[in-house]
Amino acid sequence: MPARKTIPRSKDDDYSELWARNRRDFVVAQTGAQLNHVGHYSALDSELQGNIENFLGVAQVPIGIAGPLLVNGEYAQGEFFVPLATTEGTLVASYNRGMKILHQAGGVKTTVSDDAMQRAPVFIFPSAREARQFGLWVSAHFDEIKVHADATTRTGKLKGIEQYSASRFQFLRFDYTTGDAAGQNMVGKATMAACEWIDSHYPGIEQYYLESNFATDKKTSLVNMLHTRGKRVTAEATIPKQLIEGLAHASVDEVFRIRQVATMGSMLSGANNNGAHSANAIAAVFIATGQDVANVAESSAAIAHAEITANGDYYYSVTLPSLIVASHGGGTALATQSECLKMLGCFGSDKVKKLAEIIAATVLCGELSLGGAIVAREWVSSHERLGRNR
Repeated sequence: MPARKTIPRSKDDDYSELWARNRRDFVVAQTGAQLNHVGHYSALDSELQGNIENFLGVAQVPIGIAGPLLVNGEYAQGEFFVPLATTEGTLVASYNRGMKILHQAGGVKTTVSDDAMQRAPVFIFPSAREARQFGLWVSAHFDEIKVHADATTRTGKLKGIEQYSASRFQFLRFDYTTGDAAGQNMVGKATMAACEWIDSHYPGIEQYYLESNFATDKKTSLVNMLHTRGKRVTAEATIPKQLIEGLAHASVDEVFRIRQVATMGSMLSGANNNGAHSANAIAAVFIATGQDVANVAESSAAIAHAEITANGDYYYSVTLPSLIVASHGGGTALATQSECLKMLGCFGSDKVKKLAEIIAATVLCGELSLGGAIVAREWVSSHERLGRNR
C-alpha cells in the first residue's frame, strides 16, 4: 500500500489564511486542480473554529432575493425580503411569484404549534418484563432525571420522555426545548448526563446506548411528523378565486383536483410529504442563513391541505412538522450568513420562531406557484426560459 498523504495542519494556528493557503497548495499538488476562486472569502479566522475542519476556502453559492413576503404571524409580522441561496434557475422567480399572489391575497398566516428536539437512548434488559418495569421507574423518577439533564445547559429544558418498547429494549425519546439553537449537540450532552444518572441508580441494565436511531437525526421519519422535531409550524392563506384563476389559467375546481391527485401520488410513492417542493425553499434559506443543511432531510417533511371555501375561494395550508432552525449558534454567526439573518430580522436571541414562520410562509408561496405552473402547463417553459445556462 502507498504511504498515506497527510493534509497540512497546525495545532496553534489552523484557521489562519496561511494554513488555508497551505492546504490549497497541497490540494493543487495532489490533484492538479486550479483553485482560483475557493480562496476568496471574507470570513474571519476567529469565526471558523467550531464550524469546519481542514479549512481551505469557501464554496460560493449565488443568493437571490424574493419578496416582499407578507406574513401575519405571532412572531413574524409584516413584509420580508427572503434570501435564497441556490444554483437552480427559476427557483427565486417562482417563489417571488408566489409571494406576489399571496401578498395580494392579504398575506400568509403562520402558527408555531410545538417545539421539541430529541435524543433517543435505548436501554437493554434480560427480558421484556424487566424493560417494562424500567419504563415505570423512569416515569416515576422524571423530576430527578430532568434535574440532571437541565443542569448541563442554560437554555435547554427537558419537556418529557416518550417511551417505546420492543423485545427486551426500552427506547426513551427525550424531548427538549432548546432556545434559539437547533440543539442537537445540546440535547446530546443533556441526555448523556441523564443516562449516566439512570445507569447508576437503576439495577439490572445490561447496556445502554445514547442514541438508538429513534431520534432519526437527518432522516425523515413518521415519528417526527407525528410528534415534532424542531419547530412544528403551519402557514395558511385563503386566496380569492380570481387570483387562483389568474395564476393557473384554470378554475379553482381544477386547481383543487390536482392537489387531490398530488396527495394520492405522494401516498403511493411513500414520499415524505404531499406537497410539491418544500425542500427547495428550506435548503435555499438554510444555505443563506447558516443552518445545518443536512437537516433538510427532516425539515422538508410537509403536510399540504386545500379546501374550496363556501364562496369559491381557495384555502391552502402547509404544515412543517419537523423544521429544524436556529437564530444563534452553529453557522448563523458566519459573516455572510449573519447578514442574511439580519435581512430578515432573525439574528440573535428570541428570533428562532420568527425565522420558522418566515420559512413556512416561503414554502407555502413556492407550493402555490409551482402548483399553478403545473396546472397552466408553464413548468417546462419557465425552466427553459430561466433555468438553463446559455
